[in-house]
Amino acid sequence: MDFSYSARTEELGKTLEAFMTEHVYPAEKVYDAQIAANDNPHEQPQIMRDLQARARELGLWNLFMTHDGLGAGLTNLEYAPLAEIVGRSMIGNETINCSAPDTGNMEILAMFGTDAQKEQWLKPLLDCTIRSAFAMTEPDVASSDATNVTSTILRDGDDYVINGRKWYTSGVLDPDCKLMIFMGKSDPDGPTYRQQSMILVPADAPGIEVLRDLPMFGFQDRLGHGEVQFTDVRVPATNMLGEEGDGFAIAQGRLGPGRMHYAMRAIGMAERALDMMCQRALRRNAFGGPLADRGVVREWIARSRIEIDQIRLLVLKSSWLMDTAGNASARSEVAAIKVAAMEVAHNVVDRAVQTHGAAGVSNDTVLARLYAITRALQIADGPSEVHLRTIARLELKKHA
Repeated sequence: MDFSYSARTEELGKTLEAFMTEHVYPAEKVYDAQIAANDNPHEQPQIMRDLQARARELGLWNLFMTHDGLGAGLTNLEYAPLAEIVGRSMIGNETINCSAPDTGNMEILAMFGTDAQKEQWLKPLLDCTIRSAFAMTEPDVASSDATNVTSTILRDGDDYVINGRKWYTSGVLDPDCKLMIFMGKSDPDGPTYRQQSMILVPADAPGIEVLRDLPMFGFQDRLGHGEVQFTDVRVPATNMLGEEGDGFAIAQGRLGPGRMHYAMRAIGMAERALDMMCQRALRRNAFGGPLADRGVVREWIARSRIEIDQIRLLVLKSSWLMDTAGNASARSEVAAIKVAAMEVAHNVVDRAVQTHGAAGVSNDTVLARLYAITRALQIADGPSEVHLRTIARLELKKHA
């Protein structure tokens, strides 16, 4: 068993570490300040465009994409350590065009899109000249069960007519968002897992109304999490993604790698929180000495190191399985890392918040934002309970 990274990952990792240290971390406060100074808080700030230009020059672009030679040509196992590095910063993913929901949308366009769809939508997304949104979750049903969606995609001649309300449609408020991938029922009376379809919807199509932006724990995301009403939105039949009735299968194909990416980045979030906890413990004095001398703080640090390393190994195993045996064979492991990585990251961040005291709950550090995102990600892309259900079912199947 070889735990070393490939030469390609080692090379890119060194370049990426330097890029993060020299450019990304110093830009975090500039990024926030430029957003705050803009009349539209969802518009991409200039500092991000500058960072993306530099990332391209360094060859740090579309590292996530493993399909059809469209990205850097990395496997999931090679990409995992790199995703961890960029995950240390809240803006890291965007600098290298590896941020959700675009990553998942690009992957399913690569897997299921026609040549014309790829030309119109995939190429501009890979080039980052446009952004996209994914419209699946609905406010009135338990959307963790995708068969519950009530929105409709009904054929009318050469068109499909779309109706429904979605929310937490991430990315829809970005002015650069030009495409929404919409999931709805095209055959409400068909077999359970063939009722749903996915269709490509131009963001400026008549009948689309963004009702509001939804914050998460009080934080407003730059890309926005919109609640969106679709009323008699008409698109050409050629906009269907895959075949009619493929929606559920496409959703599973999209969410599997997406969960992997979240877990990879969560390790980076946890590592940054652990670094901050250690630095704070060494520098902050209370009751006659540094916090690092207190047994409880040392236990927090030790447990954090153990838990992070455990999760990293599970993520690397899951990545290897996806590469060697396919996504379906890694279903249990991918479900496991979605649960475990988010829980570990959140617990480590929580300890770092406690070590920082009042500073930990303020916006003077990144910890409050990390706390919010690691908690929210225990719900996003399927709540932890759904993944635990999957793992238990697969485990019990072995003994049936």
